[in-house]
Amino acid sequence: MEGNKLQELRELVEFLKANEIAEFDLEREDLKVRIKFAGEAGVDVAQLNRLLASAPVAAAAPVAVSAAAASPSAPASAPAAPVEKLHEVKSPIVGTFYESPSPGAPSFVKVGDVVEAGQVLCIVEAMKLMNEIEADVAGEVVKVLASSGQPVEYGQPLFAVRAR
Repeated sequence: MEGNKLQELRELVEFLKANEIAEFDLEREDLKVRIKFAGEAGVDVAQLNRLLASAPVAAAAPVAVSAAAASPSAPASAPAAPVEKLHEVKSPIVGTFYESPSPGAPSFVKVGDVVEAGQVLCIVEAMKLMNEIEADVAGEVVKVLASSGQPVEYGQPLFAVRAR
């Protein structure tokens, strides 16, 4: 990629970031760019610029950038709603996450369920022991952050709960 095009791309990323644009697609005959913000966990613009600076790219090759932005020609939308702070129920141990008491059984909870403090949300198996993980707050399950049968680490978020 030519130096001036790379500089234009950097400036575009900075513009999109400054204007809090969520997504952006650009297609030219010799260039294709898709930029998308992934929220707080997304790629830092400075990090993206370092990556772009070190990436050897042919001028005619399509470029796909997944990091952060949207269309400068799109009208500015209303300011983003404040990010809701959800309570995370975290794994107290290292083990294997199970969302139901046995294979084929319904999940302890699913997204949208209202739970009470002390209600069993899942099981984490560690050293052949089945440990019931309970909700530490009352509220609505907004997201299940682990997959059944997959390993989890100590302190890893398992559920996002909108506390009431």
